[in-house]
Amino acid sequence: MGQVDYKLEGSVAVVTLQGGENRFNPDFLNDYLKTLDEIEFKTDAVAMVVTSGHEKIFSNGIDLDWLLPFIQNKDTAVSKSFFYLLNRVFKRTLTYPLITIAAMNGHVFAGGAIWSCAFDFRFMRSDRGFFCFPEADLGIPFLPGMISLLRKAIPSQIMEEMVYTGVRLTADQCAAHHIVKEACHIDQLMEKTMSFAKNLKNNRAYVKEMRHRMYKDILYALEVEDITYIESERFNVG
Repeated sequence: MGQVDYKLEGSVAVVTLQGGENRFNPDFLNDYLKTLDEIEFKTDAVAMVVTSGHEKIFSNGIDLDWLLPFIQNKDTAVSKSFFYLLNRVFKRTLTYPLITIAAMNGHVFAGGAIWSCAFDFRFMRSDRGFFCFPEADLGIPFLPGMISLLRKAIPSQIMEEMVYTGVRLTADQCAAHHIVKEACHIDQLMEKTMSFAKNLKNNRAYVKEMRHRMYKDILYALEVEDITYIESERFNVG
């Protein structure tokens, strides 16, 4: 059984992350990409809602337990391959021809928070969970594509505070800064997210074209600038 599954509810594909803390490793990321392909090519859905099967975590980002041994052994080929795969996930989410909505039902940390910024809309559980970038405490710098994704979803002054201090924001604080569309109690999170999703009527051709017109700068950062960093001696992941 994979770490990502989905079901259709009318015109909405509801994706559930089933990878525990949903940490990013090749198996999890590839399962996610396969699920997106299946939804795009085998369904007529016009919107996609992504949530987590974990009771208190949406995603804790990069699976450092998996990645760090390769870094410590100086296996740069595996490390680089992983970050290229992660960028595929960011880009695929950003350019997906369906409207994308993250229903964040718990903590959204590090790479998970960056990934959520690639979605069109975010709803977040208000009674439990934080949104934050602990990379500041770990000393791990962001790649240019990651920074571009943050700028898409987070106001500049708030983003700077988050990436330099690692401050944890609640759902209510995220809503106040328009990082999330709405902060909802867990009992209402999926109901409100689905009500919003089911009212979306945009056709895929329109959405796909708008992606490329709106996100040229982000795509350039993901496709060009990130490669320069990953292949350079300045590349540092821990």
